[in-house]
Amino acid sequence: MTKRRTLLGLIGGAAMAAATTGLTAGAAVAADVTLTLHQFLPAQANVPKLVLDVWADRVEAASDGRIEIERYPSMQLGGTPPELMDQAVDGIADVVWTVVGYTPGRFPTTETFELPFMVSDARAASYAYWKMFEKHMENGEFADLKILGTWVHGPGMFHTNKPVRVPGDLAGMKIRGGSRLVNDLLTRVGAEPIGMPVPAVSEALSKGVLDGTTIPWEVTGALKVQELVENHTEFNGPALYNLTFVLAMNKDRYESLPEDLQQVIDDNSGLAFSIFAGGTQSDADGPARAAAVERGNNIITVSEEEAKAWDALVHPIYESWVADMKGKGIDGQALIDEARALMAEYSSGMDTYAD
Repeated sequence: MTKRRTLLGLIGGAAMAAATTGLTAGAAVAADVTLTLHQFLPAQANVPKLVLDVWADRVEAASDGRIEIERYPSMQLGGTPPELMDQAVDGIADVVWTVVGYTPGRFPTTETFELPFMVSDARAASYAYWKMFEKHMENGEFADLKILGTWVHGPGMFHTNKPVRVPGDLAGMKIRGGSRLVNDLLTRVGAEPIGMPVPAVSEALSKGVLDGTTIPWEVTGALKVQELVENHTEFNGPALYNLTFVLAMNKDRYESLPEDLQQVIDDNSGLAFSIFAGGTQSDADGPARAAAVERGNNIITVSEEEAKAWDALVHPIYESWVADMKGKGIDGQALIDEARALMAEYSSGMDTYAD
């Protein structure tokens, strides 16, 4: 539930409590610190409900009530999803959750995990992402922020108004993409990419602005996608694509906290939280898929053999991305190799890193 306070409510509530119950100082203790958490999805969507609220509740409990986290879904503090990262940098919100790709080109190392057919397991990729964040990004691309978690969603796929099994089926279709690499992928398979944040998808589908969208299963329920289109194309084996996320905090706000409250934040963030978040988001794919099945929607599953035709078209993205990274002074191929090694490392020691 969204936590909101108003000055009138605080004054009125305190006065009434004092008048009717004679509260003494210490009978009720206000939080030492109130943090705002801002994000773009409705409060009932899976990420707020299963990941962000869990994180916030844990922080509040571990602080013995000294930290309160006010949750603001659906951009209730104003602005648009692509502005969330700057809201955290500027202190408009204390903490934000967002898609990194909403600010294309600004955090290039994260794109390693958005390459097509790169990720087979969200937990393994979220593990690798955090490890690479600590090594390459913490004091680089994200130096202006306190990053609390890094993760990816489950397999990205198509949800369309007509069946899609082979790339040619997408010819001329207007498909929403969530990042510049996804838009590149869409172009290469013959679709017309339409860049937009995910909250705009429902209206765009209902008005015929889009013929389909790329999102994982888990968010389809909150956006009512199963009601707006009847065809869903999923891929066996590695995911067609994934998007990267961060939970980011204003750095000055974090550093202003007492050391023991900084420790509370740290204890509930980092590697274990990132794996939990990616795994939880991926696990939520199952119930959303089941809802589409129950509606009688058409689910097309592309086999690993059939996916080779898709991979042949989109694999050149790797070469162009590595060249793009080289222009930024980044060894893109080394990042790809490192990410693959770290994902394999997680998979080989899965019990060690269970969330």
